[in-house]
Amino acid sequence: MSGFVEKPEPVEVPGLQHLHTGKVRDLYRDRDGNLIMVASDRMSAYDWVLPTEIPDKGRVLTQLSLWWFDQLADLVPSHVRSTELPEGAPEDWAGRTMICTPLEMLPVECVARGYLTGSGLVEYEKDRTVCGLALPEGLVDGSELPSPIFTPATKADVGEHDENVSYEEVARQVGVETAAVLRQITLAVYSRARDIARDRGIILADTKFEFGYDGERLTLADEVLTPDSSRFWPADQWQPGRRQPSFDKQFVRDWLTSPESGWDRHGQQPPPPLPQEIVERTRAKYIEAYELLTGIPWS
Repeated sequence: MSGFVEKPEPVEVPGLQHLHTGKVRDLYRDRDGNLIMVASDRMSAYDWVLPTEIPDKGRVLTQLSLWWFDQLADLVPSHVRSTELPEGAPEDWAGRTMICTPLEMLPVECVARGYLTGSGLVEYEKDRTVCGLALPEGLVDGSELPSPIFTPATKADVGEHDENVSYEEVARQVGVETAAVLRQITLAVYSRARDIARDRGIILADTKFEFGYDGERLTLADEVLTPDSSRFWPADQWQPGRRQPSFDKQFVRDWLTSPESGWDRHGQQPPPPLPQEIVERTRAKYIEAYELLTGIPWS
């Protein structure tokens, strides 16, 4: 089983049509056809949306995404039109809302990896490949790759896994020319972000992007380079051959799989509420990532 432990009811706002409740974001459409993305404080882990929220998480994700969109603007345009709060929206939406251009979305998670870990490590240990790309012998968990690689995945619904696919499968789905552009821009954006993060003492191990077309213009969408969509590691603690400390939901995952939680992630029961200590430590990690990357104190 998986999905929402407690699926929230959408907020009703005059003039806005609710379209979708995702793991973290709620999507609306206004009268002008713009999309309204509202990042909640929901937390997902092991394909479940947990019953406990992390205060300020949605604002951190939104503000960090906006900062990154600015850093990447010369490489690829973003879908953001405005951050002005829609008329009649609740005050709680402030700082977590983006007014976006509707795009013709491409059905691909564009993943870039500069380091070996996660599902890439699992495939490498079996076949010495990641998404069919051959890699050299001798790599371990956390190893830096000879050069960044494009390892796309299919998009999954709430409660389901994204699945890694080959570049050839992406070309089959979206066309050879579009696939080539996606690979090129994904690696260019990753490389820019990797260098920015490195200058701030953070390793960007891997990340995923979503793209769509605004007419004929390829456009970067959704969130970008946040702890939810990326693996950020503290550079001074990087040590290949083990799992790396990270700026994300690591505290949540570790607690859920600990004897203290009493939860069987492979069983039929939903995960339990998080202890306050885990909530506070996770919130602090998200804020630390924001402050280190942007150089802006969180307030």
